[in-house]
Amino acid sequence: MERVTDAFIWPTRDPAWLPKIAITALILLIPILGGINGLGWMLANLDRLRAGDETMAPANLSYLGRGFRLFVVQLVYGLAVVALALLIYLPAVLMAVGQGKGEANPALIVVAILLNLLAFGAATIGSLLLTFVTPAMVLATDAGGIGGGLRVRDVWRRSRLNLNNTLIAGLMLIAAGFISSLGAIVCIVGVLVTAAYALAMQAWVFRSFELGSKVSPQRAH
Repeated sequence: MERVTDAFIWPTRDPAWLPKIAITALILLIPILGGINGLGWMLANLDRLRAGDETMAPANLSYLGRGFRLFVVQLVYGLAVVALALLIYLPAVLMAVGQGKGEANPALIVVAILLNLLAFGAATIGSLLLTFVTPAMVLATDAGGIGGGLRVRDVWRRSRLNLNNTLIAGLMLIAAGFISSLGAIVCIVGVLVTAAYALAMQAWVFRSFELGSKVSPQRAH
């Protein structure tokens, strides 16, 4: 993943980076639609990087359609992780409630506690796994729409083609998430500004992953 760490600084190479980040941050204030548009803006930045243009896409509300497709795919993957955790967590809750109505069974209480821990572990591991497959999922959605992003087998196969590439991209996405949260130290507006900056960072990470995951047709089969 050539120059992947440039994700931290590439947005500032655009002479108009401050206004673009500020406007994108303001758009993110719009409930739900702002976030969807932000995803589309990130993909528009990815297009520019593919074309060799290291200036960011204009900041406006023209990216809703493209962002919606990625939003749907991300939502489905996220709900799958939540469903897996709930599948383990709900029996633990039912056990705990049942033990509170009468004489407690120590063995069942222990099982309930273990299921709680297992549910937490499943949610944590599932979230991390989702982070590391996100680059492949985003590129699949960008190329094939919602259907392409939901082809789990293809997304998983692309993630496994180059594990180092996937690992680095995932770690960079975690770093971008950290950057996004830094604004909380200032105020809500600060969070939105850093979130917009993190979206631009993600475009660079996804482009770097795309370049690093290119394989010959023979290997692709």
